[in-house]
Amino acid sequence: MKALILSGGKGTRLRPITHTEAKQLIPVANKPILFYGIEAIKEAGITEVGIVVGDTHQEIKKAVGKGEKWGINITYIHQEAPLGLAHAVKISEDFLKKEPFVMYLGDNIIKQGIKSLIKEFRENTSDSRILLAHVNNPRQFGVAELEGDKVSKLVEKPQNPKSDLALVGVYMFRRHIFEAVNNIKPSWRNELEITDAIQYLIDKDYQVNYHIINGWWKDTGKKEDLLEANRIMLENLKKRIKGKVDKDSKIYGRVDIDERVEVINSVIRGPAIIAKGSRIINSYVGPFTSIYYNTLLEEAEVEHSIIMEECKIIKIKRIEDSLIGRNVIIEKSNFKPKAYRFMLGDSSQVGTI
Repeated sequence: MKALILSGGKGTRLRPITHTEAKQLIPVANKPILFYGIEAIKEAGITEVGIVVGDTHQEIKKAVGKGEKWGINITYIHQEAPLGLAHAVKISEDFLKKEPFVMYLGDNIIKQGIKSLIKEFRENTSDSRILLAHVNNPRQFGVAELEGDKVSKLVEKPQNPKSDLALVGVYMFRRHIFEAVNNIKPSWRNELEITDAIQYLIDKDYQVNYHIINGWWKDTGKKEDLLEANRIMLENLKKRIKGKVDKDSKIYGRVDIDERVEVINSVIRGPAIIAKGSRIINSYVGPFTSIYYNTLLEEAEVEHSIIMEECKIIKIKRIEDSLIGRNVIIEKSNFKPKAYRFMLGDSSQVGTI
């Protein structure tokens, strides 16, 4: 069995961060989102993995490599434009050949993994199996309607959903899916929709069944989703202190301080994680905060936030519920007259008091 990970989307809902960063590489609990999917696939015993990439292919390849760090083999498949999930399957046929495979969306996190689901699919005779979850906002997803143990109908982002069961972003297929993707037409979005391909299988009497997941799952397409994912993944954190913490600092709860981190006259209250090369000086780091590589906090307070690498936050009273991109500088200005002074990219969002 093989795996296909989709990492070609533009991440428009996370701009401006995704103007310069692949959304699948945004860190959650200081681990790129994409890595959670790779780890889940490896845990399920799959070692041949194709990754569909687009405009951010160089970043993805640099971060992931050939798969050696996980003991798997990775093949990159270039998608010239985000033309739909079914299009990604279509262009991957040479890699997948006639083997069964799991398709995993690279910006999804499924906390419990997919090992048991892959095992079930290998052992049964269904042509496809899809993962579903109950959601509060089914209009934003592909939605499934069920009859017994089979899927009867799929609708992409319905205006009047007849079910609250959303497609989670993990799909298992056998070779008949290639018949489907080669026979459907582009949707109004000019994309080949995976919901249409699965509906083709249903209409042609191929067996499509489902599994409703009860554990935690998140499509990390928006800031709020990323912060929730960060919070959930930090819940599993274990206390680990490898860096330098001076005698005037206080560490409470489950805090992971990596090597080459300096904590000086500061308070850190977990769960929180701080990556290599960062410095925390005269500051407060509150629960559910992730601080990535080589970041400086000085005379600042931050809580329930993701701060990416190479940032400087100096003399800022309070930051919370925030997603801060790479190489960002936030500092109190002493220039007069007193005023807010910004340099912001497209699609930025700023809240002031």
